[in-house]
Amino acid sequence: MNRRPSMGPSLAAMPIAPLFDVAAIVVFVALGRRSHDEGGGIGEVVEIAAPFLIALGVAWAVLCAWRAPTKPSTGVHLAIVTVGVGQTLRNLVFERGTAVAFIIVSAVMVTALFVGWRLVVQRWFPRFASDPTG
Repeated sequence: MNRRPSMGPSLAAMPIAPLFDVAAIVVFVALGRRSHDEGGGIGEVVEIAAPFLIALGVAWAVLCAWRAPTKPSTGVHLAIVTVGVGQTLRNLVFERGTAVAFIIVSAVMVTALFVGWRLVVQRWFPRFASDPTG
């Protein structure tokens, strides 16, 4: 049987992968605000998420994440760049604090969320995975 080689990620997986990453950032910020008993609406969540969302866009472009959008290792690499650039933007551009504890918590949470949804896709929705072997 003659099979064509894979031409890259599943067409179904690529467009939705960045949306899951955006959702992960929003969840991270919303949980953080709730754990600190900080109220506010969507405007405050977007304001706090902004440096990380910008960083996520940079990470997707720099890492060419669309090549393997559902691989867990892509999630790890995206998390490293997103947290690093996001914390830098948060401090230098948005003039907000970057306490060591916040850097650690953001690194752990963003990595867990970025890798977590990819592991779910690999395990339970392999037809949407770019490489089911991960």
